Amino acid sequence: MTAPNRRDILKWGSAAGVTGGLLSTNAFASVPNGSTNAKTLPEVKKYKTLGRTGLKISDISFGSSRLRSGQENVVRHAMDRGINYLDSAHSYQGGQSETVIGNAIKGKRDQVYLVSKAHTNARWTTEQIMKHLEESLKRLKTDYVDVYLNHAVNDVKRMQSEEWQGFVEKAKEQGKILFTGMSGHAGRLNKCLEYSLDEDLCDVILVSYNFGQDPSFLANLTRGMDRIARQPDLPKLLEKAKKKNVGTIAMKTLSGARLNDMRDYETEEGTFAQAAFRWVLSDANVDALIVTMTSKTLIDEYLVASGDEEVSYYDNQLLHRYAQLNSATQCRQGCDDCYGSCPYNVQIADVLRTRMYATDYQDVEMARAEYANIEIDGKACLTCSGAPCKDACTYGIAIADLCAPTHRMLG
Repeated sequence: MTAPNRRDILKWGSAAGVTGGLLSTNAFASVPNGSTNAKTLPEVKKYKTLGRTGLKISDISFGSSRLRSGQENVVRHAMDRGINYLDSAHSYQGGQSETVIGNAIKGKRDQVYLVSKAHTNARWTTEQIMKHLEESLKRLKTDYVDVYLNHAVNDVKRMQSEEWQGFVEKAKEQGKILFTGMSGHAGRLNKCLEYSLDEDLCDVILVSYNFGQDPSFLANLTRGMDRIARQPDLPKLLEKAKKKNVGTIAMKTLSGARLNDMRDYETEEGTFAQAAFRWVLSDANVDALIVTMTSKTLIDEYLVASGDEEVSYYDNQLLHRYAQLNSATQCRQGCDDCYGSCPYNVQIADVLRTRMYATDYQDVEMARAEYANIEIDGKACLTCSGAPCKDACTYGIAIADLCAPTHRMLG
């Protein structure tokens, strides 16, 4: 981290009273105001080798969980700016995401690396998984994907499954996938990662990783408080993956993506999103990141941080400000310390994750679709006193105040 200069100190000294910001919501730092010349727009400045795959991918890459029909121009804009790694999944937007990508890359398949994922369970057969892959290939208008992941793994049995492992072997033999691995962001991520790395089941891992999950960052923020970080193992597992030459992609890098909360604190030196990306890219154990891209404007903002692997004093101030604004309601991905506290077995972390999609991403349609997939949702919270989960959150989130309203909104 670079030391603050006099200008930094003066600026943040005057901002200490929470008022903060100087500029407008268009503080993209290095994007000329009103510019329409494509040559002046931000673009990918660095390509990273994705571990043992050897793929050279854009350090800031395309996430498509919210990509809907008719948004081919968003994908094409990302490609025009140098993004060559497009991440999707069979379940995204009921298949719309993959269909849009397939349309957008027509005639340009050789210019991109494609990723898809399947949300399997331990009981699925090789044939069931293969059916999901083939449906994805049809939507993507291709005969292979570069990376195929077991999606949102939170049960080690899914990676232990002989059917999954048999599928991987068969699909690779048939040339339908080149590399494989797992993605995850829930409470038992660490256990699933450790097993998969020890058994050498992954060429690539996609994991939730952001400044809010870093023990040292949280220690600085919460100094003098009783609550401490409880997930110190993820950075160690990323280091382990690096030693095994497993490609590592970070997701959920914006820790909830409440960009609207931060605009008043941003200056010409950059945006919150850029600061969050620099924090991730500064970690030598992370090869690249993906982030949901929903507009050309956001793509241009995000790519300003491409190639930047140093976190400035200004960046850290923005990240801490964000954490202070959102810590009371922000469920930390990969924590799940509340697991087992509910007598009705409500999957609290998943309920709060879908709340994030609705309130932070402001995508209620996506949130409802994800909420419908929760095995035990928050219905029981409607009649519960809230006493069982009152002190279950390590970070002091008032679970009972959030779960019942979430069910009313999404159930």
